[in-house]
Amino acid sequence: MSNHRRARRLAATAGALVLAALGPAGPAASDESASAADQKPSATADARLPLNRLQVTSTRTDSDRLDRPTDIESPGDGSGRMFITEKEAGAVRVYHPDSGLAAEPLLDIGDRITSEGNEQGLLGIALAPDFEHDPALYAAYTSADEGELTLSRFPMQSPDQASVPADGEEVLLTEPHSEYTNHNGGEVEFGPDGYLYWSLGDGGNAGDSLDNGQNLGTLLGSIVRLDVSDSCGDLAYCVPEDNPFVSEPGARPEIWAYGLRNAWRFSFDPADGSLWIADVGQGSWEEVNHLPAGEGGTNFGWPCREGSEEFDAERCETGADYTDPVFAYDHLDGNCSVTGGVVYRGDEYADLAGGTYVMTDYCSANTWGIRRTGDGGYTTEHIGELPIQVTAFGADASGELYAVTDLPGGLHRVGFEALPPPVRCTVDYTVDSEWGDGFSASVVVTNTGDEPIEDWTARWDYTGGQQVTTAWQADVSQEGTTVSASGLDYNRVIPAGGSRRFGLQGTITATNPAPEEFRVNGSVCEG
Repeated sequence: MSNHRRARRLAATAGALVLAALGPAGPAASDESASAADQKPSATADARLPLNRLQVTSTRTDSDRLDRPTDIESPGDGSGRMFITEKEAGAVRVYHPDSGLAAEPLLDIGDRITSEGNEQGLLGIALAPDFEHDPALYAAYTSADEGELTLSRFPMQSPDQASVPADGEEVLLTEPHSEYTNHNGGEVEFGPDGYLYWSLGDGGNAGDSLDNGQNLGTLLGSIVRLDVSDSCGDLAYCVPEDNPFVSEPGARPEIWAYGLRNAWRFSFDPADGSLWIADVGQGSWEEVNHLPAGEGGTNFGWPCREGSEEFDAERCETGADYTDPVFAYDHLDGNCSVTGGVVYRGDEYADLAGGTYVMTDYCSANTWGIRRTGDGGYTTEHIGELPIQVTAFGADASGELYAVTDLPGGLHRVGFEALPPPVRCTVDYTVDSEWGDGFSASVVVTNTGDEPIEDWTARWDYTGGQQVTTAWQADVSQEGTTVSASGLDYNRVIPAGGSRRFGLQGTITATNPAPEEFRVNGSVCEG
């Protein structure tokens, strides 16, 4: 992880529905989901490529421009489609890699949402776990009715129907959110246990001015866990009996985890069912949290804490058990808001990025990879940049990653590539002679490591306007201020402890300062 980024590696109405708190233990699909997860590779198994050599890439798809997209879901029905939400239009669009974006939306609920605030609108969708045989679409949105946070189900007759009638909406759960327009949360996902999870922000404004983050009497500032299966009968949902607060007086039994500011995006690792939560920070720290499968009741500390730092000491409770994030980064380098994030479990880049959680920053496009280590810890590296204003990640049916960007709305395929292995080296640069407007120099590249350096290339920048005109014993070129020198057929390998010498001639305009830094095969030479 780059030090200059100062990123840290850190160890219906609710009242009527709560009556179902002691309903069935879980959906019928629960045991099947757990069994499938057990058969997948261990989430702690490292990918073959070291994380510090992983580089993220992206390719814009040929889809039409999207209207402020916020979520991506794949039905897994063999169709190859992906469903994408449009925040302000209140529409769910269908994309296929072969045919692009369908002209007409799959679902249009623009008449019942509000998007007056930047964080309001159609925020997320989830698809029924057995979508191919029992299709339904679940949506989280900000209602035009005083900004209520709303979770609804839209039944479907068949998985391939071209349009889902909006008037078939079944409202499952609402939460008042009328004071402020920000911090709506909005992720909705089915977990491997078959239950539906939904994130709600702390109610908005700043500094948790409504005191919701540590208040178990409201759903704001939490992630809820619901049983929406047929076993609930006529009820909109049941509360799973093993939810952590079903027996706590005054607590909302739907709550699974709390102490969150605005968990805009969370996801489940398909390999082990663990939960990754990216919580948007206040003014200093953005954070990523990670919970093992089935672990509820966690308090992430907001507003006592932001990241792992104390935010408001007066609202820290003595003896409270706050859970620190596994990664936090500050607002330097243009960072402003975390966008999580999914664990890559596809086949195409399995040798490079398998088991890596990928997340980015909305403003700076800085992107990080996080992996679990065998000792229960985590390793994190900055792995490059994605396009700016990424609002969500998603995976297609084969596990390959995509990301959507806000303005302009775009859909991007996310990939990975390997950086060259790091090398240990020194470079001696000597100006042998100067005359008028010219100079000659000799360069010695030494391999100080224990392994040969194959196909070496040395690069440096001239800061005095120097221009290389000719060279010998190396293939030397210059683009702008950057000079690249590569070995020839007979000296392309530098053995361990060995050196390669070459020379060059160039022109100068005034001064002739020596280069400040040399890089060999991408690694800075520091000895």
